[in-house]
Amino acid sequence: MSQPVQPPNPPQQPYGGQPADGNPYAGQQPVQPGNPYGQQPPAPTGNPFAGQQPGQFGGGPFPPAPPAPGNKVGLGVLAALGAAIVAAILYGVLAGSIEREVGYAAIGVGFLVGFAASKIGGANPAVLGAGAVFSLVAVFLGQLIGMSMILADGLGVGFSEVFFDHFSDVLDIWKEEADFMTYLFLLLGPVAAFGGAKRAG
Repeated sequence: MSQPVQPPNPPQQPYGGQPADGNPYAGQQPVQPGNPYGQQPPAPTGNPFAGQQPGQFGGGPFPPAPPAPGNKVGLGVLAALGAAIVAAILYGVLAGSIEREVGYAAIGVGFLVGFAASKIGGANPAVLGAGAVFSLVAVFLGQLIGMSMILADGLGVGFSEVFFDHFSDVLDIWKEEADFMTYLFLLLGPVAAFGGAKRAG
């Protein structure tokens, strides 16, 4: 008569306290129900991307670096120069058309030059200085343009002939005709340039 065959491994208790021979997991503590990550090791601290190379995760290129301060100053000075040329021509045409100077126009010249310079170049002292100097030159050039228009009309010749061919004569006439208001308008330009720069910032 044969004896019953014993199973190779006796049944184990699901969470038994004593490890059985041959079963290395028998003595472990059970995982808490509802929290499958209860026995996970703690997450590392710090920057998880510290060792990654740029662009490793398929992201786009990095944004371009802001322009260097020197470039911004140069652009501001160029903007002041361009605004001064335009403003001088407009001021001169206005003064030549009505045959007199207007204080508000001189203020507008300075404001325009200062605003353009600071809007492009920021509040850098070099940009502010360039705006003030260019606004002074713009008002002066506008006065010469206006005077040349008046002289050309009185002499019956073209503006370019008076302004370009007889520029030294125009300068001499300007010196003779200059009065307190002429110099005041010259001063209003740079003062207004600082106001325009402040408004731009």
